[in-house]
Amino acid sequence: MAEPQAAESRRTVLVALAVNAGIAVLKALAGLFTGSAALLAEAAHSIGDSVTEVLLLTALRRSRRPADRAHPFGHGKERYFWSLLAAVGILVFGAAYSVYQGLHTILTHRGEPTAPWVNYLVLGLSFVLEAVSFRQSVRQLRAEALREGATPRAYLRDPEDPTVKSVVLEDTAALIGLLLAFAGVGLHQLTGDVVWDGAAALAIGALLVVVAFQLASTNMGLLIGKQANIQLVRRIRAFLDAQPEVEKLVDLLTMMVGTGRVLLCARLDFDDNLSAAQLELVCVRIDADLRAQFVALDEVFLEPVPRSDPGLRARVLARYGDILDRPPPPI
Repeated sequence: MAEPQAAESRRTVLVALAVNAGIAVLKALAGLFTGSAALLAEAAHSIGDSVTEVLLLTALRRSRRPADRAHPFGHGKERYFWSLLAAVGILVFGAAYSVYQGLHTILTHRGEPTAPWVNYLVLGLSFVLEAVSFRQSVRQLRAEALREGATPRAYLRDPEDPTVKSVVLEDTAALIGLLLAFAGVGLHQLTGDVVWDGAAALAIGALLVVVAFQLASTNMGLLIGKQANIQLVRRIRAFLDAQPEVEKLVDLLTMMVGTGRVLLCARLDFDDNLSAAQLELVCVRIDADLRAQFVALDEVFLEPVPRSDPGLRARVLARYGDILDRPPPPI
């Protein structure tokens, strides 16, 4: 499942890169020719998005490297690191320049409307091209949400693959930014007041700040060490509780170590009548059954522990409360 997902992510990013690189040139030429601050802000927006897509492609490539001695859990988290840099790129290349251009235009009152039809033509063409990229990113979002058993909105809030969220938010911001630029150019032409053009640039900058912080927050959580999708965690818990040799699931830890890759550590109180040899065989069987049923599991650690240990019990209660004492959901 991981390879088709990676291929779809690459396709989504490449479409977005081709669109943004092309319209960045158009916007920059139109902005320089007409003197529109909103168009120049949009050009910076598209340049920032293009840099972001290059970083996302780097993330997709480097995160696929296999585990080695120095990185026993693989390089999957590199996708989160490069996606975090992509968020910084949006902030630096897009938001910062847009805010500067807006303030400069408002404070200096420079920028008489010149051939405004050029702006409208470029904005209209850009909107059509951005819509193509947006359609591709939403298509992948829906497919991955369906695979995870979540709604697209829920998956966007808590994605397994930050690449998808990055492109969806970028394309959404691009379409909104084009509407803001259109409004700024139009009001500038109607009123003759360049403040509207500068205000549009400021609005585009504020929009990009919001997008950058949304993406940074998502990738920060994944880099710190976020648990797996809650639906997957519940299914694993129900599976372990259903094993006849398991008296009690004492502790359950999961962590995303890459897109579609989950590390699992389960502390189990086994039947005391099992011999050491039987316990070893049971652990091997449960490990194999877990991997067969839950393909996202990358590493599985099963630890036999007594449920009555006070130190372990205190740590589990501090982390989860009494949730592991409640009946598990059905498989």
